Amino acid sequence: MRWPTDARDWPLTEYSRIVFHRPHRWHVQEHGQGPLILLIHGAGGATQSFRHLLPILAQSHRVIAVDLPGQGFTQLGAQQRCGLDHMAEDLLSLTRHEGWKPAMIVGHSAGAAIALRMWEQGARPAQGIVGINAALGKFKGVAGWLFPMMAKALAVTPFSASVFASTATRSSVRNLIAGTGSTLDAQGLDLYYRLASDRGHVDATLSMMSQWQLDGLLARLPQITAPVHLIVGTADKAVPPQVSRNAAAHLPHARLTELADLGHLAHEEDAQRVAEAILQ
Repeated sequence: MRWPTDARDWPLTEYSRIVFHRPHRWHVQEHGQGPLILLIHGAGGATQSFRHLLPILAQSHRVIAVDLPGQGFTQLGAQQRCGLDHMAEDLLSLTRHEGWKPAMIVGHSAGAAIALRMWEQGARPAQGIVGINAALGKFKGVAGWLFPMMAKALAVTPFSASVFASTATRSSVRNLIAGTGSTLDAQGLDLYYRLASDRGHVDATLSMMSQWQLDGLLARLPQITAPVHLIVGTADKAVPPQVSRNAAAHLPHARLTELADLGHLAHEEDAQRVAEAILQ
């Protein structure tokens, strides 16, 4: 996605700015006053994922949302830095460069893993870490070897991102979202279609998938002493609720909140309910 060319009608751009901090050119949205909440989206998303949640949280907090490297409007500066460790390291470096001191880090899906890895690398949010449908488990069965293998193959195949982006349709995106257990309005579906149609965004998402290594973090969950609040949509078909239940059992200071009838994109379906859970 090109800034500002592709930003027409993008949510909350009145709060957007671009930050140059090596190795990436970051797109940041900032709104509100008070204790700082940092929002981290999941793989394949962008700040638009928080278009409903950010304004609610900003009524009582200073809220900052960041596009991950290469995704949304953040320009990727190093192709090899799309894995969990590197993204957490680069995002933590950005927070220190900007003087941000989050009181809370909220991560959706893979963003929750990044938040926990940031804690391991030295981030210390006083109010802890919140995971919304946190991707803290490994694929099982056939998907355990097939999905990672596909991601690695696509990431190294020339023009694969271009082919994916050029063949994305509104119907295919609608089916993909439905497969997560979530129901979005027309605007939400259109925003994901715009992301899926962008070669750079798709390429960065594939790179993230191919470089993603979660085993080490999962093994170290019992050593993470931060307060962790896992919010789960019971209708999530992308990351089953049992994943968060299992993670909560291994985290020393975790609690779990289950929200009935919400899917993987719970914060886009019912931002008010998710915001209330975050601010408990």
